[in-house]
Amino acid sequence: MSRTPIDITVPSLAGKRALITGASDGMGLVMATRLAAAGAEVLMPVRNQRKGEAAMATIRRTVPDARLVPGSLDLSSLASVAALGQALRADGQPIHLMINNAGVMRPPSRQTTADGFELQTGTNHLGHFALVGAVLPLLRAGRARVTSQVSVAARSGSINWDDVNWERGYDGMRAYSQSKIAFGLFGLELQRRSAAAGWGITSNLSHPGVAPTSLLAARPELGRSEDTPQIRLIRWLSEHGILLGTARTAGLPALMAATDPAARPGALYGPGGPGNLGGAPAEQRMYAPLRSPQDAARVWELSERLTGVSLDAGVGERP
Repeated sequence: MSRTPIDITVPSLAGKRALITGASDGMGLVMATRLAAAGAEVLMPVRNQRKGEAAMATIRRTVPDARLVPGSLDLSSLASVAALGQALRADGQPIHLMINNAGVMRPPSRQTTADGFELQTGTNHLGHFALVGAVLPLLRAGRARVTSQVSVAARSGSINWDDVNWERGYDGMRAYSQSKIAFGLFGLELQRRSAAAGWGITSNLSHPGVAPTSLLAARPELGRSEDTPQIRLIRWLSEHGILLGTARTAGLPALMAATDPAARPGALYGPGGPGNLGGAPAEQRMYAPLRSPQDAARVWELSERLTGVSLDAGVGERP
């Protein structure tokens, strides 16, 4: 089946500094390439340095004059997050846009981060929460737009408030949904608190729909030795242009949310096709689990307590 071309226009980002997580492959690499082509200096901190170097070489084949800044970041380690934040603050350059894109999904069994958190909530949400806190002065200096990547999995489910680390009755899919709900609530609370306190930061959400990325592919570091049946089906549907997006189109909602002058703070952007699984990016109705300001404030306070990172202090460093 032929696929109708889908794209957006990314405005000039000359003179801007962009930070993107998860830029070593898939839609993160696509987004980093587009940011660089628009003239941004792109910070690309990654966990796997070999993959990061390969990603930068790939970008430079398309954008020879790309301004790329490598870095080390393991979102499953608060020490790694703090080290990157310290290095960037020492550098002192404002950050003008940030796309929180990296994530993990459904390890075959319950795993924990270096700090003892359930892996998905610890990486997808708490790691990014701590990273925003670590670079908060730079985001404020750049009057940044922060776009946080959630998932269609955030449109249902809830926070397991009594056991956020899933130490009892572990369910990998429910834990993944929780991680994305918590992350979305944080992104919306960031917008509310910035507006109330005059931080100058704007924050919104995006989701990629469903596309053949590495989330469900073989990930030996997660204990997944081979591709899941789900990713094989997703690849087939994507290749045949049925419902789903591609790694290139899946990154467009985040690019729209992060760079389009008309993108609204506190809004959600995702594919506009059937079921919001694929198609051209557009603003979408906020998912029901993300609509409670009370839940958002509760997630914020819980995240500060778990990570030891206080964003309301205005510095974002661990005490």
